[in-house]
Amino acid sequence: MPLNHSDETILSMLRQKGEEEQGFRLLTAKYGHSLYRHIRRTVIAHDDAEDVLQETMIQIFCHLETFKGEAAQLKAWIFRIATNEALMHLRRQTRFYESIDDVNPQLLARLQSEDTRSADDVERLLQEALLNLPTQQRMVFNMRYFEDLSYQEISEITGKKIGTLKTNYHYATERVKQFITENHDAQQTTSGVLRGEL
Repeated sequence: MPLNHSDETILSMLRQKGEEEQGFRLLTAKYGHSLYRHIRRTVIAHDDAEDVLQETMIQIFCHLETFKGEAAQLKAWIFRIATNEALMHLRRQTRFYESIDDVNPQLLARLQSEDTRSADDVERLLQEALLNLPTQQRMVFNMRYFEDLSYQEISEITGKKIGTLKTNYHYATERVKQFITENHDAQQTTSGVLRGEL
């Protein structure tokens, strides 16, 4: 299915009686993979990410009528639903823990137990670094660094002020750099691992 449909076209179809299902298929084709990546970086395990993605798509479909924004806000809206579903999944795993951050060691163990024979060691190290961050910093880093979302979009997704998000991203990048410097091969540099505004 073509992925070049604009959000304006997709939203128009979603709001057109009789074309909702086709619009939803186009939405899924355009954003499904990005949503999966975003969720996977939050919950770590593939099976969990698939379950959360399925629930996310159900929630998107069921709440389309409540979305009153413009097409430019559509991406942020669906990412907000995905983020909330992923965080709810993590909260369900906290059980007797006091904080959602307390589940990070469990996520790290899951990451290390997965089959990584074909995985990129540097990417793996980056994921380990991220699991040493508070969950909120990790989420901001993932959305800004991997998904290239603007601070405005992340603000719409998380409900946080842009200044707070910039601070979280700054602290996250500094801690990631430190972790990689301490744990990566001495012949490599963080510049070979991280890109852009880090």
